[in-house]
Amino acid sequence: MPALSRVFGLLASFALAPGFASAAHSPSTADAEQAFADELARDNGLDPKAVLDTLATAQFQQSIVDAMTKPAEAKPWKAYRPIFITDKRRNDGVAFWRDNRELIDRAAKEFQVAPEIIVAIIGVETSYGRITGKYRVLDALYTLAFHYPPREKYFRGELKQLFLLQDKHLAFPIDELKGSYAGAMGWGQFMPTSIAKFAVDYDGDGRIDLWNSTPDVVGSVANYFRGYGWEEGGLIATRAQPAENRREIAPGSVEPVYPVEQLVSWGYAPLMHLEPQRPANLVKLDADLGPEYWMTFQNFYVITRYNKSSLYAMAVMQLAESIAAGVAEAGP
Repeated sequence: MPALSRVFGLLASFALAPGFASAAHSPSTADAEQAFADELARDNGLDPKAVLDTLATAQFQQSIVDAMTKPAEAKPWKAYRPIFITDKRRNDGVAFWRDNRELIDRAAKEFQVAPEIIVAIIGVETSYGRITGKYRVLDALYTLAFHYPPREKYFRGELKQLFLLQDKHLAFPIDELKGSYAGAMGWGQFMPTSIAKFAVDYDGDGRIDLWNSTPDVVGSVANYFRGYGWEEGGLIATRAQPAENRREIAPGSVEPVYPVEQLVSWGYAPLMHLEPQRPANLVKLDADLGPEYWMTFQNFYVITRYNKSSLYAMAVMQLAESIAAGVAEAGP
């Protein structure tokens, strides 16, 4: 979710406490809403009364708070991988690419992004547009902006951007948009800030439709990856063989900050030739047959800009590889 990091339930017990749901539009919430409306008026020229009138139609959803406390990324890789790497998702991806080959190849060339990654992202996020979310986006962002303390600052920023999207020529009014429990929208599951930065009118009809326009979906996903620094033709990740006397490391992020030769000196040998000075990082996965170690590179990091999880990036990479192989097998 492009653009969204899954959140662990740091304050789940507070969120589920008696009386929590009744906090919607309570006096303290009303003060926060007023401050929010005043900020939009001061910084962006919006009518504060119109903002408050729209917020008054938003409904608190306890199920959204509950979902935020149970992210899929909390699972180990051996349980996470089967969710996304399936024969159906792979075969549907092959069919989606073949049905839209000209469009996908054009976008891949224009934005300099691997076509299989575009396809895999759409497959992982929404199963090629079949599951785009049932929540009203306004309700989702309102709930998380005013009733989910662990991430209220982030979601208030997204809610603010939702109001500003009224001038982005979207296909629907903002109070009619449907999406995920976190407010992500369309086939590519873009958050409002991602729509503002990266969504494109790729079919040239004068509006952005991430639900019904395959060109807009494909072009926007491709532009997202270009915007975050995708390296055309670059590696994503490769397996590494650990030595018995390896140094155990736990990087704080997946950003490629170690030269390959540094990881090799610490006891991790890549299973392919790499330039010693190439920036890399290390990911350890809890697989069915024991730990797996992977050297990861810039493009792996770029995938995590869509979802800040190494499990997510690995699932996208492996699904993309499987789809590309399927398309090659199918031929022209």
